Amino acid sequence: MNFMNENINGLFFVNSIVNEISSEKNHQLNAYLQVTEAFSRINYMSVYIIDYQNKNFEYVSDNPLFLCGHTAAEVMKMGYSFYFKCVKEDDLDLLLKINQVGFDFYNKIPVVERKQYTISYDFHMLNKKRPILINHKLTPIFLTESGQIWKAICVVSLSAHTNAGNMTIFKEGESQFWRYDFNGDYWKNEHKIKLSDRELDVLIYYAQGYTINEIADKIFVSPDTVKFYRRKLFEKMQVSSISQALSYVTNHKLL
Repeated sequence: MNFMNENINGLFFVNSIVNEISSEKNHQLNAYLQVTEAFSRINYMSVYIIDYQNKNFEYVSDNPLFLCGHTAAEVMKMGYSFYFKCVKEDDLDLLLKINQVGFDFYNKIPVVERKQYTISYDFHMLNKKRPILINHKLTPIFLTESGQIWKAICVVSLSAHTNAGNMTIFKEGESQFWRYDFNGDYWKNEHKIKLSDRELDVLIYYAQGYTINEIADKIFVSPDTVKFYRRKLFEKMQVSSISQALSYVTNHKLL
């Protein structure tokens, strides 16, 4: 077994390997890929369907930015070796760590709740040898009878951060989430930030393409006040640009 195969297998830990699927579970598959294809057509993000039984991609949307010069068909054929060819070398160990820690967390969740959780993390991919920091959000679609992830959907977008890592796990409908501390090697519980009505107004108008002066006119304040709200937003989100702020609120469902 060569080095790449050993590392690919490292992404599939014992608790994540799916060996057998019942006929009843297979009936869940009817037409779901058509829904995935439709979803991928109406957004800029890239979409993957991961099959943990066959250790491959069942679906890859065609998005040049995130496919690093390959076609969707080529990435499907490469499977997980795509990551070992196109991920920045410094981030390969990080990906292995994320998979291990993520599955350890997941296996402690009650089976009936497992579909409600989503994991998010950042790493660099090389597009024409240029590193691009991307975000992966992964959530289960189908589980086995024992609660293992059988198939999962992964949505890929540009990251709102400046460094790799940033691993978080969210539960649908809850304001709290878990952030992994890579230095201390532990999870810590946090709460989503809260935005004031004024801060939300500023973000919405920015998203619509208004300038600072135009936003000031819209909400009946001075341009300096708009800049004040923008600065407070950046501090809350720990970002440095309005594009990163908009990405952050979208990813964290704050708008």
